[in-house]
Amino acid sequence: MMDSQEKAPEEGKLEEKAVESTVQPVEEPVEEKAEETKAEVNNAEVSDAEDAVVENAEEKKVYTTKKEILDRVKELAHGDGPLLKDELDDLKTAFYKLHIAEKDAKYKEYIDGGGDPDAYQIVPDEDEESFKAEMGIIKEKRAKIFAEQESEKEDNLKRKLDIIEKIKSMVSSPEEANKSYNDFKQLQQEWKEIKSVPANKANELWRNYQLYVEQFYDLLKLNSEAREYDFKKNLEIKKHLCESAEKLAEEDDILSAFHQLQKLHQEYRETGPVTKELREEVWNRFKAASTVINKRHQQHFEDLRSKEEDNLTKKTSLCEQVEAIAKEENKGASDWEKHTKDIINIQAEWKTIGFAPQKMNVKIFERFRAACDDFFGRKAEFFKSMKEKFAENAVKKQELIDKAIALKDSTDWKKTSDELIKLQKEWKTIGMVPKKLGDQLWNEFLGACNHFFDARNAVNAGQRNEEHENLDKKRGIIAQLKELAENAGENAQEEIQKLTDEYNKIGHVPFKEKDVIFKEYHDILDLIYKKLNISVSRRRLDNFKNNLKTVAEKGIDALDNERGRLLRQYDNIKSEVQTYENNLGFLNSTSKKGNNLIEEMNRKVSKLKDDLELVKQKIKAIDAQNKNK
Repeated sequence: MMDSQEKAPEEGKLEEKAVESTVQPVEEPVEEKAEETKAEVNNAEVSDAEDAVVENAEEKKVYTTKKEILDRVKELAHGDGPLLKDELDDLKTAFYKLHIAEKDAKYKEYIDGGGDPDAYQIVPDEDEESFKAEMGIIKEKRAKIFAEQESEKEDNLKRKLDIIEKIKSMVSSPEEANKSYNDFKQLQQEWKEIKSVPANKANELWRNYQLYVEQFYDLLKLNSEAREYDFKKNLEIKKHLCESAEKLAEEDDILSAFHQLQKLHQEYRETGPVTKELREEVWNRFKAASTVINKRHQQHFEDLRSKEEDNLTKKTSLCEQVEAIAKEENKGASDWEKHTKDIINIQAEWKTIGFAPQKMNVKIFERFRAACDDFFGRKAEFFKSMKEKFAENAVKKQELIDKAIALKDSTDWKKTSDELIKLQKEWKTIGMVPKKLGDQLWNEFLGACNHFFDARNAVNAGQRNEEHENLDKKRGIIAQLKELAENAGENAQEEIQKLTDEYNKIGHVPFKEKDVIFKEYHDILDLIYKKLNISVSRRRLDNFKNNLKTVAEKGIDALDNERGRLLRQYDNIKSEVQTYENNLGFLNSTSKKGNNLIEEMNRKVSKLKDDLELVKQKIKAIDAQNKNK
């Protein structure tokens, strides 16, 4: 079975990564006058967090195969290119998304092929091992680069501190400042060439540098011409930087604009001062342009965070939908398949939704995946048990097939027909098996049954012809009865009796016509009896006589059993008549109520005596039937 890392919610599980959304706005550079400083920068360079944001916002390359990803990782591990964290995170996410989908596909193929989930084993993947090895090399390179960068920053810090000390010594007196102007300019150039320093030292370092640079210029007297030239040159540069910053407001790509603004700030910091009268004006202009970009940049990430919150709401709703589906009862395979389609559709919708807030992105994905895993885990258990049930049903059906095959050549038509019909009924009570196997088993069973019934039908073809002849005879008698009903004469009753006796002597008719002809025969008799005002008792006696042949066909003792039943019935009715007659001896008709009771009891006695006479005639009919055997 797959472990928790490798398992997916279904045939194709999901994989996501949290987005680093740390946003750090552009910091305002230091005012050129130390005593008038209002805003400070965190560092002279674009921060790592800002780099991450910009890189994360760029269009990402889409990888479709693990080989493409592995080739890129090898290129980074053994090349000289930059090792950006976001690209590495994207490569890792893309690789394992494809890797997990591939494993899930293999697992699904194994299960669909009838494999045992408990026996499934994960085979080590060479691509994954290679990927881990190359990422290990990259990790070591990044650690080495980071250590080298930190060491370089410390060296740069020492060099800049040394420059500050040298400038500090130059501003001890106006004379010293004038003498050292060329050296001062050299130190400024050297300061510009030195790059990053530790972030926690950057602000303080810049403030000290700017302080002593301004003090140096303020102390310049003898070389005022060079000083004014520098001021003028610096003013031109800073005006150009202001114009460039203002144009950034027209940039559609705010992340690109923000990135460019960082570079402009770096240039502004590295440019020397202007005259005191213009310093605040120039700085305010540059700061105003920066504020526009900073606000757009901040709004961009506020919108991004709002979108992420909306995505979280949508993903929470999808989690709830899957959890609700997982709780529903699945009565059969069709329910499982229907709910599977529903969850797959939800998973497809999940993939269309972007990232949730970083702190919730992983949690909401784990919730979604857990709900999917719960459903598909129970589905696997259901189909495992179904597979076992299918196997049991297949064994039962094979047993019926064997019995049918053993009977297919029998010539005991009646007994074997009953047995095969019994097997067919039992077949219907057995549950399902896989369709392909089910069709095969049914064809075998049906073939054996058809083999017997075809042979029986061939033998009984003559018998069926006789049955059809009997049917025609009975229809002829019915036609005569119908004519008799229309034209009944004095001897109608004798004619009826003659026709009914003739009808009863006729043998069997085709089975499918039996009920129809029986109903038609009795319907016309009822009509005739009604027209001729024949008593109900007579009709019942005639029906009884007509059915005696059918009773006799049930066996040797059938008539005797029926006669015994009638004798018991006769005795019971006789006893009941005696009881009523005894009760009548104790009643008088002095009241209306008493008179009505006597009349009701007399009617019951009269009916019972009619029933008694009918039973007596039935007994006589049985005796006559036994005599004619």
